[in-house]
Amino acid sequence: QVQLVESGGGLVQAGGSLRLSCASSTSISTFDTMDWYRQAPGKQRELVASITSGGSTNYVNSVKGRFTISRDNAKNTIYLQMNSLRPKDTAVYFCNVRRYFGPALAYWGQGTQVTVSS
Repeated sequence: QVQLVESGGGLVQAGGSLRLSCASSTSISTFDTMDWYRQAPGKQRELVASITSGGSTNYVNSVKGRFTISRDNAKNTIYLQMNSLRPKDTAVYFCNVRRYFGPALAYWGQGTQVTVSS
């Protein structure tokens, strides 16, 4: 099975930045789409950003212009650069992999906590 490990979270002030990493146990070069999700306390998991094997990206409206998803196939890792962070961004962030328009394929990990103070 594919194992994904998230890291890079932390506590930052509003307006600050963080870069999250998602390291895969296997090659990501053949993965159709990789995603970043987040889940705030008491809320459903939300798809935040996606990147395809061809490099196309997509973002939820609330993070457009502030977050950037990228991939490094050589390191089997995807990243989420988060700038201009807001308290509403506070959540546990998870990554996963899927086929185009398909469900998540890897088991959900523990995620990485992002806390933005006001």
